[in-house]
Amino acid sequence: MKAISYAEYGDPSVLSLTEVPDPKVGPGEVLIRVRSASVNPVDWKIVAGYLDPLMNVDLPAIPGWDVSGVVEQVGLDTPEFEVGDEVMAYARKDWVKGGSYAELVAAPVRTVAKKPAALDWHQAAGLPLAGLTAYQLLTRLGTKSGDTVLVHAAAGGVGILAVQIAKALGARVIGTASERNHDVLRDLGVEPVTYGEGLADRVRELAPDGVDVVTDFVGGVLDVTTAVLAEGGRHGSVVEGEVQQSGGLYMWVRPDADDLAALGALVDEGKLTVPVASVFPLERTADAFTESATGHVRGKVVISVSE
Repeated sequence: MKAISYAEYGDPSVLSLTEVPDPKVGPGEVLIRVRSASVNPVDWKIVAGYLDPLMNVDLPAIPGWDVSGVVEQVGLDTPEFEVGDEVMAYARKDWVKGGSYAELVAAPVRTVAKKPAALDWHQAAGLPLAGLTAYQLLTRLGTKSGDTVLVHAAAGGVGILAVQIAKALGARVIGTASERNHDVLRDLGVEPVTYGEGLADRVRELAPDGVDVVTDFVGGVLDVTTAVLAEGGRHGSVVEGEVQQSGGLYMWVRPDADDLAALGALVDEGKLTVPVASVFPLERTADAFTESATGHVRGKVVISVSE
């Protein structure tokens, strides 16, 4: 099969289109014929070697954890799926080796859910990691109807999903973003505020009594978070471990088929959409990494693997 792989850590130039053996399908796994995959910051950080102290990487490796596609083969003891099922997955394993930037990927069933009919392949590939990150942080913080939620980086790949999920949970949502993204947030029912100097004051103007929940998807905003949090409020970050020093939750997303199915249900109910910023063919994965690394992408960067 064709796949993007790398044999050494480095910048996107270490990626190359290669021919590799088809993956084996173990017990409790399904083989997915990949239609689309998506790029998350963690992908190019892994390739750069930033996560080497944290995860085992078996080089040469195929990057990528997000995938949408069709089940081509099922392993032993996989009653959840059948050949031909349209699925999506946050197909993270316990080590980095056989990822989703390939024509085929073997994924544990604990990572896989049915693809919502309302999403195309690109959108479905963009949902798992980013959607689960947003959903798990919001739910672990106990977000509920009537809460006022502040979402840092509300127009980014995770934030744009977090604001919709928070709205679906019944919360009032305030989102930080550059002014060019304010209209997009307003269309989603979000009250936008411009990030930068004076941000805490701008949030306080909208929520004089403070906010109940703060989610951080960008880092470097802990001072603002603590300044606007209401008494008894909850806050968390997926970027900055220092939040724990002020009683916050530091979280890294987990693969979870049930949570992913819950996101699919929100899509089917018309409460969640997945904006796609750009689509690259498999052979231009390096360009997709470069675009993602700018940090100024509204929505998801997607890799189209097959039609």
